[in-house]
Amino acid sequence: MGAQAISDSDRTPQPVAQLDDERTRRILNGGIGIHVREWGDPAAPAMVLLHGLRGYSGTWRKLASALSDRWRLIAFDARGRGESDWDPERNYYTDAYLSDLEAVVEGLELDRFVLVGHSMGGTTSYCYAAKHPQRLSALVVEDITAGSSVSGAGFERIVAEMAALPTRFPDWATARAYWRKLRPGVADTAIEERLFESMRSDGSGGVVWRYDADGIAATRVDPDPARVIDLHPVISAISTPTLVIRGGRSDFCNLAKVGELEAKNSVLGHATVADASHYVHDDAPESFMRLVEGFLAGLRTGRAAAG
Repeated sequence: MGAQAISDSDRTPQPVAQLDDERTRRILNGGIGIHVREWGDPAAPAMVLLHGLRGYSGTWRKLASALSDRWRLIAFDARGRGESDWDPERNYYTDAYLSDLEAVVEGLELDRFVLVGHSMGGTTSYCYAAKHPQRLSALVVEDITAGSSVSGAGFERIVAEMAALPTRFPDWATARAYWRKLRPGVADTAIEERLFESMRSDGSGGVVWRYDADGIAATRVDPDPARVIDLHPVISAISTPTLVIRGGRSDFCNLAKVGELEAKNSVLGHATVADASHYVHDDAPESFMRLVEGFLAGLRTGRAAAG
């Protein structure tokens, strides 16, 4: 029994089951190739989904499964992650992520679309909304607000995790234990997805990251202050209807700051999912999906009444 448990813990993670209609393509932004996934009818209204710091495009499959009968969902691996190219200059700052988003939007010839961003992807989403209001019909940001990435308990936790990031694990059992310690509350299937999407065998029995861990950690642990975005003026400038979905157990998205910004900009609103952490779409996928759909339905109803 004990031997079997050890064997199970060290098994190689299996490929994540793709949705039947999942399609992939590659879009170039300068010399960086961006790996794009799509689900749903290409003629349906578009929703673009941006993952977080250590995320990947496949993290949105549950949302895509729920919405692909009425939306065209588009997600991509940020540079340095997943199947997208690593940046040889290690430009893992918001300006680069914003440029990648602009390249994908232009490459897919999107006009009006809904933008959803989690954490780091939320920062990119805020910046895109402020810069390109005519392109967006709605904005949903998951668990990030002004100041989240520069101070507070969540900021300190992430910097500490990135500073102590192991570059190699001796086996899959150790890698599993590492992820389980980081995310104790998620299901085993979510841990397996992270192992498969974020890590790979190194050919000599060990396990290494799929993403540019050293380059990405450098911009988070010791960033260039001149390139860190102050989201206060960015969020104040947004004119697109915006919903912030925060986790009730999150240490990252400060509720008081969310309320302060709402008081200054009437297009902003928020909802809190009590039993979720920073990863709301992972911890409470059905609640996240209902909030997104309810927000968008309310906007459609309001526009119909106004018309």
